[in-house]
Amino acid sequence: MSDARVTADIAADPKVVYDLISDVTRMGEWSPETTSCQWLSGAGPALGSRFRGTNKRHLARWTTTCTVTAADPGRRFAFDVGWGPWSISQWSYDIEPTAGGCRVTEVWVDRRSTALRVGSPAVMGIVDRAAHNRRGMEKTLAALKAAAEA
Repeated sequence: MSDARVTADIAADPKVVYDLISDVTRMGEWSPETTSCQWLSGAGPALGSRFRGTNKRHLARWTTTCTVTAADPGRRFAFDVGWGPWSISQWSYDIEPTAGGCRVTEVWVDRRSTALRVGSPAVMGIVDRAAHNRRGMEKTLAALKAAAEA
């Protein structure tokens, strides 16, 4: 089940696109909300590796700790996101080869507790997190597409 899903066709080899997506240190180039990521353990996108994401929305700033749950070159990159002791979401990128390159599907699954879901609009100013993330995902995939096709 997904709470938000966005797909883009990219005129680039699936391995090239995977390498861009899985280099989380470049996520700030694609995402309108994530400003940077850095690896905490492991040398890169391997199952179980962890990284810290730094995010911003207007004046709000926060960090998350992410754990890679799928690292299949050219096919799939996914990670779980935690904020403090709470699991808050899962993000995944599925890459399918096409005649002209590949199709990338970005998926966000909300894993926040009921308390976090109820309190979040007052803190973050986002009433519909799924719609907000969908808009961000569209921007992310457009930026990824531009980089991969350049």
